[in-house]
Amino acid sequence: MIQVQVKRTHERELQTVTITGHAEAGPYGYDLICAGVSAVTFGAVNAVEELCGVALDIEQSEDGGYLSCSIPESIQNNSREQVTLLLEGMLSSLRTIEASYSEHIQVNDRQGGGKRA
Repeated sequence: MIQVQVKRTHERELQTVTITGHAEAGPYGYDLICAGVSAVTFGAVNAVEELCGVALDIEQSEDGGYLSCSIPESIQNNSREQVTLLLEGMLSSLRTIEASYSEHIQVNDRQGGGKRA
């Protein structure tokens, strides 16, 4: 199952989105749920960089199944708003996939535990 973990500040500001696991809804290379999640996720990350000029803090595994992206603390408020809008759009798309395929993807959006380090 694909797990999407969303971390927010006490003020509900988006900090980090971490996606782990595999949908296992079909053979490798033919899993449409995994392909959809990948397209939505990488499309949003690429849009942030291309349209906002912001490089997210990214961690990912070489063989797939793990992506974590965090909004840099140092970006200005206007850019932060744009980045947040794009990433919230990504989360909306992932929730849409979850609504039809909840046995393969789960989105956990919870409030964070404090200020960013």
